[in-house]
This record gives sequence, structure tokens and C-alpha cells, in this order.
Amino acid sequence: MDDTQSYLNKLHDTQAKDEKNRRTHGKGDPDRKLPGKQKER
Repeated sequence: MDDTQSYLNKLHDTQAKDEKNRRTHGKGDPDRKLPGKQKER
């Protein structure tokens, strides 16, 4: 039972991180991406 609970906790954590990354990276739409750092030359 502990294995199942630990698996579910890890799964939910991973899903939350995935959702955050999708919001940050614009879900494949380059216009919705946050601007990245640009090196000044």
C-alpha cells in the first residue's frame, strides 16, 4: 500500500511540474513563450 501511495504522490508532483512547464513554455506556441535571457555583446 505504501508503494501505491508513494507512486501516486510522485505522479501528481510530476504532473504539476509538467503543467507549470507547459504554461512557461507556451505549449508549443512560440508567441506565448516567456522571453529568455539574451546575452549582451
